[in-house]
Amino acid sequence: MLALVALGLAAVPLLGGLTGSAGAADASGVQDEPVPTTTGPDRADRDAPATCEEVGCLDVVAVDGLLDEIEADFVIDTLAGARAADGVVAVVLQLDSAGAAVDDARLAQVATAIASADVPVSIWIGPSGATARGSVVDLVQVADSSGISPGSTIGDAGPQVLDPEQFGDLLVGGASVARTEVLGAQEAVDAGVVDRFSPTVLEHIVGLEGVRTETLTEDGQRRQVPVTVVRFSKLPLLIQLFHTAASPSVAYLLLVVGLGLLLFEFFTAGVGVAGVVGAISLVLGGYGVAELPRAGWALALLVGGVVAVAVDVQTGIPRAWSIIGTTMFTIGSVFLFTEFRPTWIALLVGIIGMAVVVFSGMPAMVRTRFATPTIGREQLVGELGTAIEGVEPEGTVQVLGGLWRARTNRATPIPAGGRVRVLSIDGLVLEVEPEEGGAMDYREMRGRRSRSE
Repeated sequence: MLALVALGLAAVPLLGGLTGSAGAADASGVQDEPVPTTTGPDRADRDAPATCEEVGCLDVVAVDGLLDEIEADFVIDTLAGARAADGVVAVVLQLDSAGAAVDDARLAQVATAIASADVPVSIWIGPSGATARGSVVDLVQVADSSGISPGSTIGDAGPQVLDPEQFGDLLVGGASVARTEVLGAQEAVDAGVVDRFSPTVLEHIVGLEGVRTETLTEDGQRRQVPVTVVRFSKLPLLIQLFHTAASPSVAYLLLVVGLGLLLFEFFTAGVGVAGVVGAISLVLGGYGVAELPRAGWALALLVGGVVAVAVDVQTGIPRAWSIIGTTMFTIGSVFLFTEFRPTWIALLVGIIGMAVVVFSGMPAMVRTRFATPTIGREQLVGELGTAIEGVEPEGTVQVLGGLWRARTNRATPIPAGGRVRVLSIDGLVLEVEPEEGGAMDYREMRGRRSRSE
């Protein structure tokens, strides 16, 4: 398990190079948004699709989730490939991010790419319900223009992390309120945090300098649409999978699922679906944890807790190690991430799920596996064993090298270390009596009385 977690952590630099090349490829292969057939009054052939050389192109780049290494590479590569000589008139970053998971130096690289781009860069916070928080708010200030959709928010930027000598003082005057507060769309416009209120990305685009537009009449209403070709770009599917894994709740749950399934697989015969799914989940979860600000000691505590409960799982009986391991796992879960934390629902699912597995699911599975008729459990009847803990009236005994849950079928308690004899088997529980000096069973007493009469 530790090796797979390490593999997930080691995947970070590999994915960084992969996303760089994939991001560049995707930026060059963006999809054109369908445009009206009346694409411009100066075009001779109105039925043919417009080209960048004729009417210009505008790239809309989706930046969703935490700004991690994947998104940072994608934004930088896209802006590097956007050149006015190729007909690109602007780039719009469609932003919905709760913050930056990269360090300050990497954030500065993204800001530099925005500020030094060959074409104007605008940031639109949308669609409705989107947010821009943490240090990504400073990126909004660095952009040439910005807009926000209704229902979206911006703020809680914290102290400026971008170098003032390079980028100037950001969020000054009335806009400084966004350092400590989260503002709604209209509040952000009024405070000067964003430039304008843009209900949709289309309305934001038509308001940008350099974008050619025309007016169409539909259902008696006139509206402006871009003649400039609009191209939307997003992360490739495989890279998007790793980007999703780098969100706190997903990374945590993948880590827990991976550890739980591998723990289950460890105590079953052979390698099955659970082992494969567990390994994949653990690699993805390890990658996500590596991408996020984390506490190393908490990660060690979480993994160590799973190892600790395995000590008791192999006995089929939850005991002290199960309690210790579950406590370690819980503490590690709560303090795993230092900045972006999983939701409480995700934490409860992970902690409660692991507790159910440890105290119910795994012990039952282990006892069932090693207590089937195929290994002759009926031969235990009459065998002698040792009480590992007091059987008063229930406890744990060791018979023929295996640990079993046991109970006395008589009144005589059996202390820890005492010798026991197996009388019968009730499901997965052995009925035992002391090797010597056991109290007489009421059924035997009744049999003796009837014979004497």
